[in-house]
Amino acid sequence: MADDITEPTSQTVAAGQLRAFIERIERLEEEKRTIADDIKEVYAEAKGTGFDTKAIRTLIRLRKKDQAEREEEESILDLYKAALGMA
Repeated sequence: MADDITEPTSQTVAAGQLRAFIERIERLEEEKRTIADDIKEVYAEAKGTGFDTKAIRTLIRLRKKDQAEREEEESILDLYKAALGMA
């Protein structure tokens, strides 16, 4: 009989933990949507001011990389452009 009492309790604890994880993820997903909306608004504001948002996105992507990684990417890009007669 003790096993009958213990097992549902452990299932209840596991279910409670699972529910807590799911609720945390749901809250974070909502925060992520809110932040994504905020970012869209900033891009729209920049565009409204006359900035090229495609260039801004590129700059943000490049700033995430370290200097060596950026230089390597630019070097490969220059090589490919030269091969295609674009340089």
